[in-house]
Amino acid sequence: QVQLVESGGGLVQAGGSLRLSCAASGRTSSRYAMGWFRQAPGKEREFVAGIRWSGGNTYYADSVRGRFTISRDNAKNTVYLQMNSLKPEDTAVYSCAAARADEVAGIWRSWAYWGQGTQVTVSS
Repeated sequence: QVQLVESGGGLVQAGGSLRLSCAASGRTSSRYAMGWFRQAPGKEREFVAGIRWSGGNTYYADSVRGRFTISRDNAKNTVYLQMNSLKPEDTAVYSCAAARADEVAGIWRSWAYWGQGTQVTVSS
């Protein structure tokens, strides 16, 4: 079992930056991928970014590539999402997820563990 706790959301103006953090506890001895998803009101949950255990393999949605950066610190059991050049369409609840294995999937149903989510609001 893995428990995930996100932090770092908030309100920011368009063009601004935010950094989300997700601290994992519980099953921390095995290697597993982590990722970020988001869900805006009335929309499906969508993949934002994912990272494998080593940190050398990262994956991004086309809508955020070049603006967002995912990273992880395995010593701290924490994954980060640095979000730059934010746009109003980035407004959503962002959730951290952990996989059962070291594989990144773009479908949210493939991920085993979830945080409670943190609100990100970008004003125009």
